Amino acid sequence: MTDITRVYLITGFLGSGKTTFLNRIIDKFPKDMKLTILMNEFGEIGIDGTLVEGDDIDMMEISKGSIFCVCVKTDFIKGLYELSATVQPDVLLIESTGVANPSDLKRDLKLPIFNDRFQFAEQFCLLDAMHFIDAYNVYASLEKQIASSTLFIINKTDLASSDAIEEIRKVVHEFHPDPLFFETTYADIPLEQFLFPEKQGEAVQEDTIPKKDKTPLLSDDDLEKFLDDLLDSPDLEITPPDQLMSVTYQWSGDHLKQIEAMAESLPASVVRAKGFAEEKGKIYLFNYVMGDWTIEESEIPEDSIHHKNVLVFIGPPESMEGIENASKTGEWSNRGVFQPY
Repeated sequence: MTDITRVYLITGFLGSGKTTFLNRIIDKFPKDMKLTILMNEFGEIGIDGTLVEGDDIDMMEISKGSIFCVCVKTDFIKGLYELSATVQPDVLLIESTGVANPSDLKRDLKLPIFNDRFQFAEQFCLLDAMHFIDAYNVYASLEKQIASSTLFIINKTDLASSDAIEEIRKVVHEFHPDPLFFETTYADIPLEQFLFPEKQGEAVQEDTIPKKDKTPLLSDDDLEKFLDDLLDSPDLEITPPDQLMSVTYQWSGDHLKQIEAMAESLPASVVRAKGFAEEKGKIYLFNYVMGDWTIEESEIPEDSIHHKNVLVFIGPPESMEGIENASKTGEWSNRGVFQPY
């Protein structure tokens, strides 16, 4: 273990394939290195954390808003401080919420309380080939994610035309003269080009790594004071770039046709929905992205699923009434709307 934690950020709009990509990294991650995952979800409850594959994964989950906005900024900085002071992994993977503005991450990693622990390594931006252009024309967060990235994974290319993919490339080129593109399905790219340099013959000899002086741990009061001062910063991002809301519904039906009816009845403005549902003793994953949806039998052990028959829907404020109307197609109960700003 060294004194440095390399940080990789995974961005991309809702439903672009970030968790699939994260699982690819986990699958290839060297067993002799220490990995921590920080997952950030927009909704009030987290679903994606359940979809992370691998045993004994050191994972931190932050929901109810973007880690880069004031709504959960405190939780994010506290989490990073814990990682820098006690956990000290070799690699930190951050999967940001799909509506995040990641522009400030590099600055956050350099906060003095982290004692130069974090070294930003790469930002992967996933672009949904099927839905990107429609989302880009509506949601400002996509522009901010593109502007802060240089490596782009155009995902789900099997579902899009070559013209649509070329249009995505043109949009990205408006921000970058020489971006790096990968066109793929299931977020499959040659990860070895970007991860684990010490496994590629680029390891730094241990005796050449400068040893940092141990900084005394902050007391709870000192940490809170630091956070209060940080939140008073005039250039802090106050709200998410897009005014989206999430609503959670409990399903008490016994046939998946009710979920199908709900999906078909949702207003077009709903951008994302996800959750696990049970029918006849089997667990299924409901996955909805901008009008397209699937219901597939889950391979995740039932005892690992913390929110069964609970679905989260995300959309702009004007979509909430339409979601409520769609819920009348079956046995649904509204567990509450969440607006993280």
